[in-house]
Amino acid sequence: MPSLHALRDRLAGSVLHERDFRRLWVVGVLLYAVRWLEMLAVGVYTYQVTGSASWVATLTLVRLVPMALLGVPLGALADRIDRRRALVATVSISLAIAVAVAAIAAAGRLELWHLVVSSFIGGIGWAADNPVRRAMLGFAVGPERMAPAMSLDAASNHGCRVVGPVVGGAVLASSGIVGTLLVCAAVYALALLAARRVGARPVPSSGAPLTILSGARETIAVARADPRLLGALLVTIIWNLWGWPLFSMIPVVGKDRLGFGPEGVGVLTGLDGLGAMVGALAIGAFGRSVPPRTLYVGGVVLHLVATPLFVLSTVPAASGAAILAMGLGQAAFGITQATIVFGASPPAMRSRMMGLLTMCIGTAPIGVAHIGWLADLVGVHVAGVVVAAEGALALWATRRWWRAI
Repeated sequence: MPSLHALRDRLAGSVLHERDFRRLWVVGVLLYAVRWLEMLAVGVYTYQVTGSASWVATLTLVRLVPMALLGVPLGALADRIDRRRALVATVSISLAIAVAVAAIAAAGRLELWHLVVSSFIGGIGWAADNPVRRAMLGFAVGPERMAPAMSLDAASNHGCRVVGPVVGGAVLASSGIVGTLLVCAAVYALALLAARRVGARPVPSSGAPLTILSGARETIAVARADPRLLGALLVTIIWNLWGWPLFSMIPVVGKDRLGFGPEGVGVLTGLDGLGAMVGALAIGAFGRSVPPRTLYVGGVVLHLVATPLFVLSTVPAASGAAILAMGLGQAAFGITQATIVFGASPPAMRSRMMGLLTMCIGTAPIGVAHIGWLADLVGVHVAGVVVAAEGALALWATRRWWRAI
């Protein structure tokens, strides 16, 4: 049985020796923490003010829209500018928005449209994370160490998914929306300090001038011509249409199938993040001998298999085991996703290709709407089975491409 120190060294010892990686990782941890804290607090506040679940869902979708619209353009832009400056700029904008909305709330003038605008701008920061910060992680450690780097980054994200909502709820209850936004601003300020300490990276040399539009077209053309990239992007779309949206139904399953109250639903939701965090740590420490394609596609398969077990179960222990398995599948998929795309991309196009990956992730709102419509029509237990079957069929239909990974 390896010691904790040995596990740490196997997981990320080599990448943590890189100064720029450490600083970029710290930026990511802070941004992940404020992301989940802010989402929970804004969602609860919005529901308290409006009493409308649809408004809460709308704010979530508003955050996802920039990923679908701006992923490729942001990737093309990131390949033409200093990524460090881009990172500092995105964090600075997030800080300014948090301070501005906190000031508006303190003045008693906070309205719903302020939260819509701030959520959309926050979504732009999400969309920029893959082509800017995560691409910088890859450049800092090199393609050969991308897997442990992504494992550590993913584990941090999933850990913040467990802790962030708890902290957000506690801060909102004790300090109100103004205090919560000030806490968010403070975390953004710390992230900005860390981002400013990242070493500058030269802008990749290029030949003819490249516009953002032509860069986006070239990126899509390269992805279509490479079966590895096309397969990885198709699996990403499948996950976001038929895999990830099931997580939005956890509260419905908890209430309707298991009879849980808010506390039980909270624990059930936390199991997803816990499973994903444990999976990310385990894969980072022991998964280097497993082919990336096995982890990537296998993570989706595990999730799709566990989905019917989760939605059909009326036994809490079985439901908890199923959602833990779904979290493990999410970890296997999420870690290898960026690793595969980054490694298969031409070096001069890596930020652009990570932007295209972000755009594929941005298909998630379609999947959320699909499973929500089905759940209203036939019940969440039937909807979950149907969605899992659709995802399995889509995975089988695209095997020609993902087998090339």
